[in-house]
Amino acid sequence: MNLTQLRAFHLVATAGSFSVAARTGGVSQPTLSAQVKGLETTYGVSLFDRKGRGAQLTPLGHSLHQITTTLFQAEDEARDLLAGNRWVTRGHLRVAADSAYHVMPVLAAMRDRHRGLTFQMRIDNSANVLAQVLGFEADVAVTALPTSDPRVTAESLRRDRLVLFVPRTHPWAARDAIMAAEIEGCDLVIRERGSITREVFETRLAQDGIRPGALFEVQTREAVREAVGAGFGVGVVFESEFGTDPRFKPLSLVEGGLEVGEYVVCLTERRRLALVSAFFDAAHRLARQEGWLEERAPSPAATPA
Repeated sequence: MNLTQLRAFHLVATAGSFSVAARTGGVSQPTLSAQVKGLETTYGVSLFDRKGRGAQLTPLGHSLHQITTTLFQAEDEARDLLAGNRWVTRGHLRVAADSAYHVMPVLAAMRDRHRGLTFQMRIDNSANVLAQVLGFEADVAVTALPTSDPRVTAESLRRDRLVLFVPRTHPWAARDAIMAAEIEGCDLVIRERGSITREVFETRLAQDGIRPGALFEVQTREAVREAVGAGFGVGVVFESEFGTDPRFKPLSLVEGGLEVGEYVVCLTERRRLALVSAFFDAAHRLARQEGWLEERAPSPAATPA
């Protein structure tokens, strides 16, 4: 087995691109391509589907990538154990998150501390983010989905809560809070199933037997905002993500029950890796500096309609 060829395959499979893998590995793209091709030729196999853009793994390639991840992860752990985190000067970190808002400050802090690093970030719903970590597609993640899976380490990053929001022309716009019962029969704009926003909000309504009207389901928070602006219904979003859009008015739920935590997540067996550890350290420093884990003020009382 040619270890150089195997490492070349692993770099490309992890990066999802020959060009990104070449930059990460510090080798030329033609050299990397030749090494991967040599591995395929030696064993008479196809590891990448070269018909589309990027470097799409074949089923055999996926299986081999799981093996090489374990192989080179052990090498990384041995090096990190001997060198310590002070030697985090280069590398490529794959990050998954259910919100760019929550993860970007951590990446910026990590970049400022370790200038030689490169990053790949994927935004998806909470369920898919966790699946990426479990499937070795992401090294670390920031997600609102709590888990008790022993394969995963999850450490608190911040406390947040969901709020509703309406256009400034809506009858509720003169208020700061509403009662949960007022949502009965209201049209809602909400994230797709698998998002923690959807899960927490539907659970809260079900507790009181509240049935909303029509649900307009979208895949991104930006789409939620624009759909609310177009009059499709009342929106639901993390309070920290609401921002200052003058078109909308945020509303708390008087009875509460919409509190959500954000967690930094990785595979337990990879927690000691230098890049993973550096990401967790950056997240914890920010949480302390910004007071993200402090208790939040209670929701205001509802103003009569």
